[in-house]
Amino acid sequence: MKIRKAISKTIAERYRNSSKKEKTKILDEFTKITGYNRSYAIYLLNRIGKKVVLWDKRKRLVFVGENIRVKKRKRPIIYDDKVVNWLKNIWVLLDYPCGKRLSPYMEEIINRLDKNGMKIEEDIKEKLKGMSAATIDRKLRYYKKQLELKRRSKTKPGSLLKSQIQVRTFSDWDEKMPGFIEVDLVDHK
Repeated sequence: MKIRKAISKTIAERYRNSSKKEKTKILDEFTKITGYNRSYAIYLLNRIGKKVVLWDKRKRLVFVGENIRVKKRKRPIIYDDKVVNWLKNIWVLLDYPCGKRLSPYMEEIINRLDKNGMKIEEDIKEKLKGMSAATIDRKLRYYKKQLELKRRSKTKPGSLLKSQIQVRTFSDWDEKMPGFIEVDLVDHK
């Protein structure tokens, strides 16, 4: 492994400064010597000894090396807690519709809320009106999870009784006697 790293460091500078034809020759030699996969070899030769500049809270940091991990850029937060709180209130008020049913009528809903005395700030109104159905579902995911049933029923189909229970199809339902009833037992604990 130490020999591979030493070879990689010596070849990397020559590889980056060469033309495309020369790079293929260097890459062929490098993969034969080290036994690396071709795509990994390209990644390694482009990365070793390369300077990477990162900005960390007004400081310029320069790293030189092989295993430099650059943090992914985070997207700015558009819908803050106030917007999500209003969205949740509207969702509860309308009896929990999904995002596809809620988003087309959001403008009308907001106008009706304004007429009935629930004042919403202008920037929150614009954000709510511009929210897509998928975003609405994503923002309400936590609240939907809280409303789910915690546990399903305990009843499980039994293989022993299955052969003894007579199953009737739609053609067998010709009951003319009054008071006929059929019951299925389910555990609701």
